[in-house]
Amino acid sequence: MSFNFELLHQEKETAARVGKITTVHGEIETPIFMPVGTQATVKSMTPEELWEIGSQIILANTYHLYLRPGSKLIAEAGGLHEFMHWDGPILTDSGGFQVFSLSDLNEITEEGVYFRSHLDGSKHFISPEISMEIQRDLGSDIVMAFDECPPHPADYDYLAKSLEMTIRWAERCKKEMQDTEQALFGIVQGGVYRDLRKASVEALLDIGFPGYAIGGLSVGEKKEEMLEVLDFTVPVMPEDKPRYLMGVGTPEDLLEGVKRGIDMFDCVLPTRIARHGAVFTSHGRITVRNAEYARDFTPLDDECDCYVCQNYTRGYIRHLIKRNEILGARLTTYHNLYFLINLMEEMRDAIQRDRFMEFYRKFYQKYKI
Repeated sequence: MSFNFELLHQEKETAARVGKITTVHGEIETPIFMPVGTQATVKSMTPEELWEIGSQIILANTYHLYLRPGSKLIAEAGGLHEFMHWDGPILTDSGGFQVFSLSDLNEITEEGVYFRSHLDGSKHFISPEISMEIQRDLGSDIVMAFDECPPHPADYDYLAKSLEMTIRWAERCKKEMQDTEQALFGIVQGGVYRDLRKASVEALLDIGFPGYAIGGLSVGEKKEEMLEVLDFTVPVMPEDKPRYLMGVGTPEDLLEGVKRGIDMFDCVLPTRIARHGAVFTSHGRITVRNAEYARDFTPLDDECDCYVCQNYTRGYIRHLIKRNEILGARLTTYHNLYFLINLMEEMRDAIQRDRFMEFYRKFYQKYKI
């Protein structure tokens, strides 16, 4: 089979679980954090470095690659794997989030979305079918359905109508992706409303997908609201399919998501904050570019065994960041991604031993938000 998910272990005390996804380009142990390579590159990281830190799958962005360099050019190069020299699995988003986040530049219709490029103002149109065509050209292992990403906050009536159209679009996406080895995931929407989320799951199950994502979160709602949505959404999702929480990636969010039964996560946060000199540590996030670290000759995290923490100090990295040296962003990015990928590995181990809540409590004893 070109795509398969196997549930290997369900933790006794929580909904946390360990699984294995099989794709054409390799296996993925879940739960997993997926680094984001928006422009067919994880900023400042080589593919070899991504392998080195334990990355099992990366993301690429359909919207941006459609605009530059163009999906047909990437198809001509042999697809994303050949184009970017990455042999492992790749997930591509549908482009929907980017299109809808540019709300002042778009027009939504039943057929699709007319929008202007944020680059030069040129006019474009993406429908569910075109999104699927672009993602076929990219050749990713996991493809996301084209959905409407409602703004936050949005009222109930708007969300209900949006959800109905998203379901119709999901049906069109599935029809378009027949006879392909790429796995198409459906996306659960519905804002913060329990009945809409439940209706979304039920409709997507009727259509049938090899995996299901939860969209429309981490878009401005309170953290408590996001966790509440997970509490009533994840239990109605199928146990035998991977569950993907889109756009979420702080250490504490990963921990809370895994506790509730999420298998896959992605977020630009670790690479974005790294470029501004902020890093994750076992004791919480620090901004190493701050003056207090100028004479700090200790590692970014004294409990981390990554290449950066073994060889460089906070003081040196601060110097690089303050001078806008490329190496500074490379080192902070490497560490942040390693930190999250290692965190997921530690969680998988704790789940396998039915000691996840022990791990959970110890994490929060040290980690200050």
